[in-house]
Amino acid sequence: MSNDNTQGNGKVALVTGAGTGIGRAVSLALLKEGYHVVLVGRRLEALEAVAAEAGTDCALPMSADVSQPESVQALFERVQQTCGRLDLLFNNAGVNAPKGKLEDISFADWQRVVDINLTGSFLCAQGAIRLMKSQTPQGGRIINNGSISAHAPRPDSAPYTATKHAITGLTKSISLDCRAYNIACGQIDIGNALTELSARMTKGVPQANGEIAVEPMMDVSEVAAAVVHMAALPLSTNVQFMTIMATKMPFVGRG
Repeated sequence: MSNDNTQGNGKVALVTGAGTGIGRAVSLALLKEGYHVVLVGRRLEALEAVAAEAGTDCALPMSADVSQPESVQALFERVQQTCGRLDLLFNNAGVNAPKGKLEDISFADWQRVVDINLTGSFLCAQGAIRLMKSQTPQGGRIINNGSISAHAPRPDSAPYTATKHAITGLTKSISLDCRAYNIACGQIDIGNALTELSARMTKGVPQANGEIAVEPMMDVSEVAAAVVHMAALPLSTNVQFMTIMATKMPFVGRG
């Protein structure tokens, strides 16, 4: 991918967790809309597979560990050198801890979820903001993947739920602190999108009343379309928070 923007729509997007699931679907949708997309994840082979599936040289796989400051710094330096600018960051990388009672969760499991879900989003936002402030024209958009868990927890999910609630605070802080630089920040909260990682939910998941229930799912392409919609808005307009979910999932009145 070159920085002369002779292909596509001229806009550069960066998607974390791009090798699988929601990140993969969003990356492919952005590429279809003509974005240059930097595909970020820890496993380069998975990113290269997405780029091959897209069949365009507008996809650029870059391996990075978003939980490590040095890795994130090197990532954004490479983005600036290779692409010249950044118009969109989709902060999507995330992990969960093994299910367990709060008092039994190991510190290592807690720290891993915080490092990737929260610290990773913070570090990538920092890198994006620095680049977006310095480029001409100034500005850009950050979309954080919050999750339905930013509103209501599932049983035995304290690390994941805590980090997703924190993402909401990060989203609000970025929106407030970056107004002067023409940087818009919004959050998409996703419920029951069917991916290879969530397929287990089709066999039943624990409910608040202790039962195991199969929950309705939605096609992940609908999530990708929603992110593309948010990304396509002019910087004078922002979707601050969007909740997109399987219509019949137990969220409103969960449990």
